[in-house]
Amino acid sequence: MKAVANKFSWLASLLLIALLINQSANAQTRFMQLRGQITSPAYEGWWPNEDGSYKLFFGYMNTNWDQQFDIPISPENYFSEVEPGELDDLSLDGFDFSSADMGQPTHFYPRRNPFLFTIDVPADFGERELVWTLKTQGQTNRAYGTLKADYRIDPQVISTEVGGNYGSLSDSLRTNIPPELRVEGESFRSVRVGQPLSLAVRASDPDNLPARRDRPRSQGIDQLYRPPSSIVAMSGPGLRFSWTVYRGPAAKASFTPTQFKTYTDTRMYANSPWAPPFEIPQPPEDGRWAAEVVFDEPGEYVLRGIASDGSLFTYQNINVTVTR
Repeated sequence: MKAVANKFSWLASLLLIALLINQSANAQTRFMQLRGQITSPAYEGWWPNEDGSYKLFFGYMNTNWDQQFDIPISPENYFSEVEPGELDDLSLDGFDFSSADMGQPTHFYPRRNPFLFTIDVPADFGERELVWTLKTQGQTNRAYGTLKADYRIDPQVISTEVGGNYGSLSDSLRTNIPPELRVEGESFRSVRVGQPLSLAVRASDPDNLPARRDRPRSQGIDQLYRPPSSIVAMSGPGLRFSWTVYRGPAAKASFTPTQFKTYTDTRMYANSPWAPPFEIPQPPEDGRWAAEVVFDEPGEYVLRGIASDGSLFTYQNINVTVTR
């Protein structure tokens, strides 16, 4: 009997060691990749427009934490409108210059950039697919925009996906209205290298939903570095605004004041609404956000201003030609 007990004890020890080794191996695959990883396009879903057409939402996931990509509209970054399944084979080339540009970004920041842009399709779009092809690090990835019922979303779904309102699932978010945003000045500008370009917008939150609600600031290293409590990174509610570079080399554009990140960088002190101990800045009393940008390199740039209430977003672009 003692020999049998020893045998079971020995087997249990082996199973425990195997389990620990497996857990350790899995844990080792979850480390932070700064560079060398791919960027994948993402189809976020659709909702109906009042005129009978449909709005399709797209974003992307750059699995790097630091590396950014500049990919012009080309066979490495393009859209195709096709019949169902026509581009399921990733080896097929669906590039057509006439339909390749659907307003997608050409600069790709790190990490998750959800609900970044939208494309309207007609009421008779039917079962066709709007396919975004993106190639990074020699790998092709595609996002398939369809009107399948499972992809229908509403403002609450968007808020949930971006961790808005501290991850709230309140039904009131289904009727949330995105911020109002107006860019002052022309939408096409020109400036010389090294010359400051003034930028100003007016933004407001017409329904004050979700209402600004500040949480106590994290205290101590243990709280700041505590493991995440939810799958989706969370951020607080409240009107905010930031400029990004949507097309063109972002490293060659410097904003004053420094703009907070609009992608989900969750590292401590990352200047991101999803990063502790970030506090949503108070809006200017007159609702006017002013900034300057200086470019270090000539070229064609698209700047995107993003107003958010923490759950929904409103975008406005400025096209800038930078000369010497």
